[in-house]
Amino acid sequence: MRPGSRRGVSAAVSAATIAALLTFGAQQAGAAPSFYDPPSPLPAGAPGDIIRHEPSTFYVDPVKLVKADADVQRIMYRSTDTHGKANAVTGTVLTPKKAWTGAGERPVIGYAAGTQGVGDQCAPSKALAAGMEYEGPFIAGLLLRGYGVVVTDYEGLGTPGVHTYVNRAAEGNAVLDSIRAAQRLPEANLPDSGPVATAGYSQGGGASASAAELQPSYAPELKLKGSYAGAVPADLAEVGKNIDGHYAFGFLGFTLVSMDAAYPELNIPALLNAKGVEAFEKVKQECTADAIFAHAFTQSKNLTKDGRPLTAYLGEEPFKTRVGEQLIGARKPGVPTLVVHSALDDIVPYAQGRTMARSWCAKGAKVQFSTSLVPTHVGGAIRAFPEAFAWLEGRFAGLPAVGNCGLF
Repeated sequence: MRPGSRRGVSAAVSAATIAALLTFGAQQAGAAPSFYDPPSPLPAGAPGDIIRHEPSTFYVDPVKLVKADADVQRIMYRSTDTHGKANAVTGTVLTPKKAWTGAGERPVIGYAAGTQGVGDQCAPSKALAAGMEYEGPFIAGLLLRGYGVVVTDYEGLGTPGVHTYVNRAAEGNAVLDSIRAAQRLPEANLPDSGPVATAGYSQGGGASASAAELQPSYAPELKLKGSYAGAVPADLAEVGKNIDGHYAFGFLGFTLVSMDAAYPELNIPALLNAKGVEAFEKVKQECTADAIFAHAFTQSKNLTKDGRPLTAYLGEEPFKTRVGEQLIGARKPGVPTLVVHSALDDIVPYAQGRTMARSWCAKGAKVQFSTSLVPTHVGGAIRAFPEAFAWLEGRFAGLPAVGNCGLF
């Protein structure tokens, strides 16, 4: 029996790193490892049940000089999509080799990665094994603190189908079910009902925030102690307006592809001219760096048949309802949350993130909202690292969470 177990890119990114990411994407494009092909039909089971697993690796750097001191398993597990239908999601479970020396059982962090892209080659589980995951240093920091970590690939990232990028329900479910899967995997040697938390920045911040909202109803058995959510894209309409014509326009492309996959009735390609359809199909195969280089400063009005920007459709049905369903902040998290956002974020607008946190406060949630003044979206992520580490340590140490509702 297992111990504690009952069941036994911005300017801050260097040119070299960007080039390596592009090379990684090109090398992986078109690859379809059999591990990522789920059985059809899916085996019977519950959300979080393991479908398959295999040993894997996690290199912190692209040269593969630094290998994480952890046991690594690639997993496929059951989850639930936007519409409540069972699906298969992959991910990576990491267990530190050193013993846990903190109080109680070893905690598990459900880590939600930031924007990876939507091509199957962009899956975090593939990037971690190749030393190409740009959030690797933060994940390595969690391991150094003795936490077990599970990193979801999200729906459709690696597995068949389109990745439902920034889709609130699908991502929140995938994060919560990844924790369940890590707890149920004997090879991970993690407590099956110990303390857990969620964490993430940018797309991952939205997934972590969504998981905090969904946990009371979707995964009430999890002993969730708190959720860290950085630079949350809580209101996709506001984010979309900000990045139309921006260097990160490709992220808007990811969103359009995702929304069309989750809600086929939107028929987004029907709005596009020939140039728009070409871009729509191209972005389906791209990772983050690819999309930034391919679509920087594109204006969506040049991609539509009627010459209107795509954001002009957001106030019209059926787009208004479907985009509105992605709003984060309309539900009360069941645990304390730390929300960190730079007022100088150049991709995810600060104001809409603050509105989300204020909405949580109005519902009686315990929220610590932290404003930084570090330029750029990437800079905000680096600035948030130490604050997130300290806050998570406090939750697992049993210290009372301090909120600042009414002060921001």
